[in-house]
Amino acid sequence: MVFPVGIAGFATHFPDGVQTAADLAPLTGIPEAVLREKMGIVQRHVAGAADTVTGMASSAAHKALAQAGLDPRRIGLVISHGSEHKDHIVWNAAAKIMHNIGATEAYAFEMYALCAGSPIALHTARAMMQADPRLEYVLLAAGSRENDLINFHNERSRFMFNFGSGGGAMLLQRGAAHNLILGASAITDGSLSEAVILTDAAVGSDQARVVGEVAGRLDVTDGAYMAERLGQVSLTNFVRVIREAVEQSGATLADVRFLGITHMKKSFYHEILAAVGLKPEQSVYLDHYGHVQSVDQVLALELGLAQGKIQPGDLVVLAGAGTGYTWSAVALRWG
Repeated sequence: MVFPVGIAGFATHFPDGVQTAADLAPLTGIPEAVLREKMGIVQRHVAGAADTVTGMASSAAHKALAQAGLDPRRIGLVISHGSEHKDHIVWNAAAKIMHNIGATEAYAFEMYALCAGSPIALHTARAMMQADPRLEYVLLAAGSRENDLINFHNERSRFMFNFGSGGGAMLLQRGAAHNLILGASAITDGSLSEAVILTDAAVGSDQARVVGEVAGRLDVTDGAYMAERLGQVSLTNFVRVIREAVEQSGATLADVRFLGITHMKKSFYHEILAAVGLKPEQSVYLDHYGHVQSVDQVLALELGLAQGKIQPGDLVVLAGAGTGYTWSAVALRWG
């Protein structure tokens, strides 16, 4: 018998620090109107020194547990799918999150698909829970402050100027009757595996080479190839993973009622919606948060529910894409 797995609780956490488009304009040299209207950055949250990746993820996890009314000792596994720019390098952030929330009976590990991580983490956890009856509850948690790793004077990293900080968490339940995870899909284009990396060349003259325990800043190694290749495949791959996740659920694109997708420039966001037959009213655009790595999907879910865009029984798709370059999607039956 295959046991259903659903979302029993979910939440986000954002640091108090905020940068608006007006704040970013002099830092980036990009007009405020372009930041707001084209790049979709009305504002973004930025972490302070005390806002660690595991701290933000743990705060979101505490809220998700409170929403579900669950004793953390019932959690069997904690998976961190957040940023590799974390409290320490060569280190298991999931263990720290597990300790912070009091999940004393769990084990913990990390998995990375960068900004495509959330749908893949949901799919992975679901499969593990269906295979192992001891995993009644699994916590997925992520935090990101990768905006630390950007040099605003580096034009090659311009598409990453939307990076923001925050944390998110989803509590999964085996044998659930609500908010069921149905199907998933992912695809990777390995020709872009080294398109975005940390380099010393991307460090600004006014920046220290090392931030936290990480050296360098995020950089694009071959901008011409990356732009050409993404122009060829990104829309196609987004549509493919969304369609395949829905088909794995026994449905069609026409059945989808809401799409929660990673933050990106506004024109491409609308292009994806049109390509899968959805209207802006069937999604949320994260222009007040920016791109918070694999937190974007739980944030979109939270906002979609708060804005009344998701109703009981709706087929919901969460999708993302991350450098590497991977596209992913997961389908849920909400309610």
